[in-house]
Amino acid sequence: MGDRERYDPVLISMLTSIEGGPMQFFDVLFDFFARKTDFYNADKLNEIRTMVIGSFDKHSATAVKEAKEKALRREREEQKLAERRRKEKEAEEKQSKVVEITDQEAREFGGKDFTTRRDPAKEPKRVETAEEGEETEIGKLLPNSGNGADLEKYSWTQTLQEIEIRIPLKAGFALKSKDVVVVVEKNHLKVGIKGQAPIVDGTLSKLIKTATSQWVLEDKKAVVLTLEKVNDMEWWSRILDTDPEISTKKVQPENSKLSDLDGETRAMVEKMMYDQRQKEMGLPTSEEQKKQNILKQFMSQHPEMDFSQAKFN
Repeated sequence: MGDRERYDPVLISMLTSIEGGPMQFFDVLFDFFARKTDFYNADKLNEIRTMVIGSFDKHSATAVKEAKEKALRREREEQKLAERRRKEKEAEEKQSKVVEITDQEAREFGGKDFTTRRDPAKEPKRVETAEEGEETEIGKLLPNSGNGADLEKYSWTQTLQEIEIRIPLKAGFALKSKDVVVVVEKNHLKVGIKGQAPIVDGTLSKLIKTATSQWVLEDKKAVVLTLEKVNDMEWWSRILDTDPEISTKKVQPENSKLSDLDGETRAMVEKMMYDQRQKEMGLPTSEEQKKQNILKQFMSQHPEMDFSQAKFN
C-alpha cells in the first residue's frame, strides 16, 4: 500500500458519512482549513488557488484515462464473448441442421415411412430371476436410469410426483406446434402429427392431473410431456394399459433429492421407502406396526380380557 493509499480508510469513512457526497466533502474540508489552519494565506491566495486547481487537473486526467481504458477493456471482452457465442451457435446449427418446408411438402412427407428400426441389442432388459415371493416380477422390464422405460415409440421417466414422456416425431421436416396433435386427459393420452395416425393413443394406467400437466415441442422434432400424478405416493409400472410393465421392485429412488422436498412430502416418501424395505424383508410395514402397538397397548390396559381365541385381520 502506498503512502497515499494508507489514508483511504479514513477518507472513505468521512466521505460515506457525509450526506451531500463529494461536493459537501470539499465544503467541509475547506471549511476545516479556514477554521483550524492558516491554509488561506492572504499573501499567497492566488498561489494556493493555482495549486488546488493543478492538483484537481492532475488527478482528474489520470481518472479519466483509467476510465477510458477500463471501458475499452470491457468493450473488447464483450466482443470476444459475442464472437464466442456466435461460433458456438454456428457449431450447434451445423450439428443439427433443420430445414423448414412448405405445407404442401409436409403433406407429401406424410405418406412416407420414417420409422427407425430398433436395434435388438438395445432392447430393454428384463427381470430374469426373482427372490422368494417376487416371482411375478420375472419377465417385466428393468427400469431405465430414470425409473421408467425406453420403448419403441417413446421413452419415459418418473419421480413419485411426475411422469416425463419424450415422444420423437419422425416427420422428416421441421415441425411447428400447429403441426402436432396432443390430447391430455386424466385417463387418456393421444399424441401425433396432424394428418397422420397417432403415435401414442391409449388409456393411461393411472390417473393424472390435467390442470398442471404440460407439453413442449423440443427442437422441432419431439414432444416432451410432463404429467403430474394424482397419487404421488406410488411408482407407475407403465404409461398405457397396453405397454409392457417395468418392475417397480427394481425402482431406485434418488435419496439425494429428498432434501429438495418439503417436510410433509419428504416424510411420506421416507415412510413409503421404509415400508417397501420392510415388505422385501418379510417384516411388518409402519401401518402394521402401528396397529400391533395399539393392540398391545389395549391388551395391557385390559388384562381381565381373554384374547387367546381372538382372531385379527
